[in-house]
Amino acid sequence: MTKRLLAVFAISAVAALAADITGTWKASAEGPNGAMERTFTFKQDGTKLTGETVSSMLGKSTINDGKVEGDAVSFTITADFGGNSMTIKYTGKISGNEIKLKSEAGENTFEWTAKKQE
Repeated sequence: MTKRLLAVFAISAVAALAADITGTWKASAEGPNGAMERTFTFKQDGTKLTGETVSSMLGKSTINDGKVEGDAVSFTITADFGGNSMTIKYTGKISGNEIKLKSEAGENTFEWTAKKQE
């Protein structure tokens, strides 16, 4: 019984420490042809993260496999690039109203800075 209570308290403590990033975030990164922009609309429920993202280059994509644990965030999107479907993996660190994200798609890696919109 005591072990179960400790486990419940530990899980509750981790969930309580997770940042809530629900809302709209505007992100930018430097790409091979200049600045890139992307908008993320996050919906967080505990540690589960859902939502969508939009960019002029890749259009709209659904956020999949999203998690927020403490100040760490991770998720994937599936984007259509010139008729080819590709999975892009995002990982990042939350710091107040800013998220530093790294996106990885194959050999391509980009560093993003996202800022929460009011």
